[in-house]
Amino acid sequence: MARLFFVLLLTFFALPARAADSVPVVSPRATVTLHADRAAIAPGEEFRALLRIRLAPGWHTYWSNAGDAGAPPELDLALPEGWQSGPLQFPAPSRIPFGPLMNFGYLGEAAFPFTLTAPTTLRPGDTVTLDATGTWLACADVCIPEDGAFRLTLPVEASPRPANLPLFLAAEAALPRPAPFTARFAREGGRAALTVEGEGLNPTSLREAVFFPFAQNLIENAPAQPLAVREGALTLALPSAEAPWPTRLDGVLALTDAAGVRGAYLISAEPGGALPALGLPLWQVLGLALLGGLILNLMPCVFPVLAMKAMALARLGGAARGAIRAEAAGYTAGVLVAFLAIGGLMLGLRGAGLAAGWGFQFTWAPFVAGMAWLMLAVGLNLSGVFAVRGPVLSGHAGGSFGTGVLAVLVATPCTAPFMATAIGASLTLPAPATLGVFAALGLGLALPYALLGVFPGLARALPRPGAWMERLRQFLAFPMYGAAAWLVWVLAQQAGPDGVLMVLVGGVLVGLAAWAFGTAQASGGTGRLGRTTAAVAVIAALALLPLLSTAPTASAAVSGNAEPWSAARVAELRAEGRPIFVNLTAAWCISCKVNERIAIHTEATQRAMGEAGMVQLTGDWTRGDTAITALLRAHGRDGVPLYLLYPAGGGAPLILPQILTEGMLREAISQGTGRATPGAIASPG
Repeated sequence: MARLFFVLLLTFFALPARAADSVPVVSPRATVTLHADRAAIAPGEEFRALLRIRLAPGWHTYWSNAGDAGAPPELDLALPEGWQSGPLQFPAPSRIPFGPLMNFGYLGEAAFPFTLTAPTTLRPGDTVTLDATGTWLACADVCIPEDGAFRLTLPVEASPRPANLPLFLAAEAALPRPAPFTARFAREGGRAALTVEGEGLNPTSLREAVFFPFAQNLIENAPAQPLAVREGALTLALPSAEAPWPTRLDGVLALTDAAGVRGAYLISAEPGGALPALGLPLWQVLGLALLGGLILNLMPCVFPVLAMKAMALARLGGAARGAIRAEAAGYTAGVLVAFLAIGGLMLGLRGAGLAAGWGFQFTWAPFVAGMAWLMLAVGLNLSGVFAVRGPVLSGHAGGSFGTGVLAVLVATPCTAPFMATAIGASLTLPAPATLGVFAALGLGLALPYALLGVFPGLARALPRPGAWMERLRQFLAFPMYGAAAWLVWVLAQQAGPDGVLMVLVGGVLVGLAAWAFGTAQASGGTGRLGRTTAAVAVIAALALLPLLSTAPTASAAVSGNAEPWSAARVAELRAEGRPIFVNLTAAWCISCKVNERIAIHTEATQRAMGEAGMVQLTGDWTRGDTAITALLRAHGRDGVPLYLLYPAGGGAPLILPQILTEGMLREAISQGTGRATPGAIASPG
């Protein structure tokens, strides 16, 4: 008797949960259910339901545009009189190759939400039965059409009771959001391209982009979509089909950022602009790289090194042909080796899943500081503070090789015309072709000097060495000082006032080392104290470089309504019973910035948080704060964004998806704070 009572008790408490979920339709390939976000509905309210398809390993189903084959799921609702429903909404798809075909769909699991509106004629105490039939394809090596019937039985109450909050938040996170970008497309024959512009798009923040058109037969689905990224914009090459195109190109753009988070955005592109030079033959890419490298000689980044080369060339006037060839060959080899090393490192980093673009080494503050000190030291050498000729000024092949390497290092912040197209195209090519493009860039940069090796007679046109060289040498020190000042400005953007202080202190130490070494030289070789002082000063300057890695840098924005995150502050607020929203973000995280712009920092969301008495905490992971790293790992994450909603009165935090919308966040605030069952919500990415 006690056992029967216990079973009846469990059944009674399970009824509200069962009302929001249909009986599953199960096959060896898929388990399909219908869910509502209400355990009880109110008269006249709009609420949501979703069709959830969980697929067996190796099986998939389809998006609204299935690609080269397939068909999307369909749901037919048999609604009572007075009810209204919206269409199925489709989450962002993935590319699913099958032989020569490319399909658009879902592996693992997909949820298709839609809205339902109850009539106002319902009365509390009523019970509503909603019936539906669905059809879907489950495909692997073969496609199996499947179907099933679903029923939801929902009680009517004066106030609605939410249900399945984590499931619906995850489903909404998987839907494409309105894009905070502008888009346009161009098409000519079998070539087309989509260009998207907006804040946060750059080679460092973006790893991958794929476009899925809503309309069928607009593009060739199987070929890759080569991606070119520059600051503030991306361009995708779209192999065009022969069908006529609409006046606007509508679809979903899926972006994967440097942290591996995938976000999807609704794109409606208008025609405009010229067709970008994507998908070019390799010989054209190599030609653009050669031309871009040649023009790079005119960029301000390279001017300091050109000043050094001017000194070296001036000494070649009247030199033997062998010396001229050695000088030109050494410089050309240094440039080529440096370009190939950068290209190989970029390929390696991208292969490891890390973002690396042209000039990526200048994002590391210690590198920028070291380059500033090197420019200062070269300037002091040219000014005559010390007379030992370093590799940048010596007249032998080894010194010319070092000059070539230095030229490439200081050139990387600059991008000459044609370079962006060449580098963007190269990163979609096989590795050997990519390295060939970087070699062509290097050859273009070194070409004026390489010609001296091929035609050494050109050196006869150079002025003869003389007293004027000393005045030129001293004058050319000032471009070096200018380069050092510019690099300090770059560091100020990366490491703030503390970083600038350290690089200036290091500059003083470099100046001390140069003076002490020059004094030792002037003593006729007996200046042991001067040489020792110079060595100690250089070592002291180098010891400052690790400190730059911990100096404050550009940080993720903390809005006026938020406080900096700390574990102590969380504990304090939880002891007070306050609800908390924690936003773990980073300055380089594009998904974080989009979420903040369209979901977190909106007027409606901030008002909802204020009405709930919620405290906002922002954790900045721009430089990998160890406490935030520990918090991420404690919640099963390796990177940002991470959003935690701590309910009022205590309890485990609700983990929100990595892709947010304003409606999703406001619902989590209203339904999840102290009322929803806490738990992790799976990220759609």
